[in-house]
Amino acid sequence: MRRITVAPERRRLLERLTAFFDARGASAHATGGFLRDALLGLTARDLDVAVEGDSLVLGRALADELAGAFVVLDEGRGHVRIVLPDGDVTIDLTPLSESIEDDLRRRDYTIDALGTPLAEAAAGAVEVIDPTGGLADLEARLVRATSEEALKADPLRPLRGARIAAQLGFEIETPTREMISRQAARVAEAAPERQREELMRMLAAPQAGPGVRLLDGLGLLSALLPEMDVTRGVEQPKEHHFDVFGHSIAAVDALDALLADEPLEGERNGRLWRELWGALEWWDGGRDYFGEPVVAGTPRRALVKLCGLLHDIGKPATKTFEESGRMRFFGHSDTGAEIAGRLMRRLRFSSREREIVVRMIEAHLRPVQMAQDRAPTKRAVYRYFRATGEAGIDTLFLSLADHLGTVGPNVRREGFRAHVAVVSHILHLRFVDEGVTSPPKLVSGDDLMRDLGLEPGALLGELLEAIREAQAAGDVGTAEEALALARERLAERER
Repeated sequence: MRRITVAPERRRLLERLTAFFDARGASAHATGGFLRDALLGLTARDLDVAVEGDSLVLGRALADELAGAFVVLDEGRGHVRIVLPDGDVTIDLTPLSESIEDDLRRRDYTIDALGTPLAEAAAGAVEVIDPTGGLADLEARLVRATSEEALKADPLRPLRGARIAAQLGFEIETPTREMISRQAARVAEAAPERQREELMRMLAAPQAGPGVRLLDGLGLLSALLPEMDVTRGVEQPKEHHFDVFGHSIAAVDALDALLADEPLEGERNGRLWRELWGALEWWDGGRDYFGEPVVAGTPRRALVKLCGLLHDIGKPATKTFEESGRMRFFGHSDTGAEIAGRLMRRLRFSSREREIVVRMIEAHLRPVQMAQDRAPTKRAVYRYFRATGEAGIDTLFLSLADHLGTVGPNVRREGFRAHVAVVSHILHLRFVDEGVTSPPKLVSGDDLMRDLGLEPGALLGELLEAIREAQAAGDVGTAEEALALARERLAERER
């Protein structure tokens, strides 16, 4: 028997599932990523269960019992998902058509072709069913395909293998790498939602940059994100250490270092992390912010890293040369935002995720532009957060990663420290001086209509916004001053 790591709340869920299936006479086994991670001592978010009987019928009944959402992932294969009410745990059910051993042999990778009775998983002591040698590969930290036919059975499986390797820090054995490369182009045939899920799980990993390079080396990146191909070999001005493609991946590397819960290995990564979070030690919950989910299962840091990968995707289409020979990329932020928006719609991202990424790409140059000659003014910071909304904080960190991706190994401590100071200043105004981004209401629309004889309409909104901006800048502090400003703006319009 082997001991496995099961958190108390997950153990209670396993006990409840065991009772549910026992009551219906359905044999059930814990399999896949859940068992793999439990054997590694990791906390698994999802549960994979192979069950005898009609998984669609059982899945609906289980969703009702747990008050969860029922989702059919593949009706032909009987693959269904139950998403629990808090959105943080999913249960995937697949049907057993033959024995559990035969089912496991058809899995894609040996380290996921492991199973144990659900009741044993709940108890925390398991007799592992291992028909393909997955336990030995787990100990060797190796990703090995059960067969090439298994990879052909589902076009997503090559991508999944790379994601598992990147997520766990495992090596992919050479024959399996060759199999994945041969099957890579078929990834585009998989459902867009499934492609997106694998991509975001990889970007949520502590070291997503190496994962992106792995995708590229296996031919998977072009199949998953063909829009990125135009950035390859696109040269940049001498200030840039990499071409556009290399710069984009370097930005993901930088975000790995900056958004980590603790310093990553390596002197450079540790120094950058300490420089940043030492300057932001006043920000309570700052590091936790990037671990919060934007949508179920996707932490904010994963979405920021996606933006790091895509933020300059508009450069190839906007590259021009002046008569002097100077290279320019006018409008690349807006063009890139459009391309990224289309890409994210293709992969079925939520509207909230798309909005955040599009705004980040549109605004990724603004933090530097705001601080050309001096610290950003309160008025500039107000306008910045008005334009970026929910993406404002994230864009500041993308700006830092953009800087690091530009200079590459030539980063100068004083240059990075100055950029961090700008970010800290803007965040300080955002969180400590809340009147800058959320000034209290001095007058209402009704006040302006009554005192100035205005009618409802666009002009009224413009005046209220002008008052809020003046408040943020510190130019207006009372209702009387707000009304005076509104009268002044009206007089200017009438001249």
